[in-house]
Amino acid sequence: MNPALPSLPPVLDLAGTAIFALSGALLAARLRQTFVTMTFFALITGVGGGTVRDLLIGAPAFWVRDPYVAAVCLGVAGIAWFTPRGWWEGQLLEWADAAGLAVYAVLGTAKALAFGVAPIPAMMMGVITGCVGGVIRDVLANRPSIIMRPEIYVTAAALTSALVVAGSLAGLPRAPVWMLAALAGFILRGLAISRGLALPSYKRDTA
Repeated sequence: MNPALPSLPPVLDLAGTAIFALSGALLAARLRQTFVTMTFFALITGVGGGTVRDLLIGAPAFWVRDPYVAAVCLGVAGIAWFTPRGWWEGQLLEWADAAGLAVYAVLGTAKALAFGVAPIPAMMMGVITGCVGGVIRDVLANRPSIIMRPEIYVTAAALTSALVVAGSLAGLPRAPVWMLAALAGFILRGLAISRGLALPSYKRDTA
């Protein structure tokens, strides 16, 4: 791995991937799918956002060169298959997903900046990293995606990414900026979980 590129400690990185993968596996379980489908949903949700980001910025797909990522997704699918779905559902998984969303939005933005991507596209790469895996999962499951609902989710990733870009443009130290950005996104997503915070929907009638 290039030491100049942003990264998490391996254990935390794999834990974040596992959280996203679990959400995909649980959706397949809810739909009464086979183990093969559950495994595919776990993989596509766990690596989908980062894969799209890497393809767009011209980087090698991160999980293809890491021997553990696909194995973790497969393992998560196995755990979900052999345990009751009710063990994993509820707000605990939502809060863990909120943490993963914020952290991966930071990493996605920072990696794009490290590859020379301009600030605004880099911010979009952060949003893609945090959200697109779930979007692909929902499309494959033929259910309304999170981006089609007013509930704050993508907005939390966008806030995180914008703060990373702003800190980079201001020349501020990376570590405190990244921590602040992740915390801000996590808090915003947390307000959506705990208090139902949502964006207003379009209501203007045609003239």
